[in-house]
Amino acid sequence: MTARETTEDAAERPGKVIDSPRLPLGRRGESIAAHFLTDLGYTIVDRNWRFGRAGEIDIIARDGEALVFIEVKTRSGDQHGTPFEAIDARKMRQLRALVGRWLQSNEGWPGPVRIDAIGVRMRRDGLQLEHRRGVR
Repeated sequence: MTARETTEDAAERPGKVIDSPRLPLGRRGESIAAHFLTDLGYTIVDRNWRFGRAGEIDIIARDGEALVFIEVKTRSGDQHGTPFEAIDARKMRQLRALVGRWLQSNEGWPGPVRIDAIGVRMRRDGLQLEHRRGVR
């Protein structure tokens, strides 16, 4: 994994985080991640894109000329490991296959393409968000 960006407390941006207790934990994390990316200047292209039973891409966004496919993992504690520990070799193979399917069904992309990962930790003392660019 390459370049890292960390935001210790995304909750300090009033009005930017959708954090409804009615949403499942994973969807809440995806919403927080989408707002974080928008704040960084990314343009959200799609969210929760599914290809049948093959799986789902959480967020697809543009970062300048790059098209970025983003996996979001959310945790409320450490009992199940860190968010990034859930992105194993099998998950990466699945993501790469889904990226290929998306590109096929959307007539490709003329610029660079990459996969990023965002880990969201929801704790009693606030949010911790980590963005890893170009995961492999």
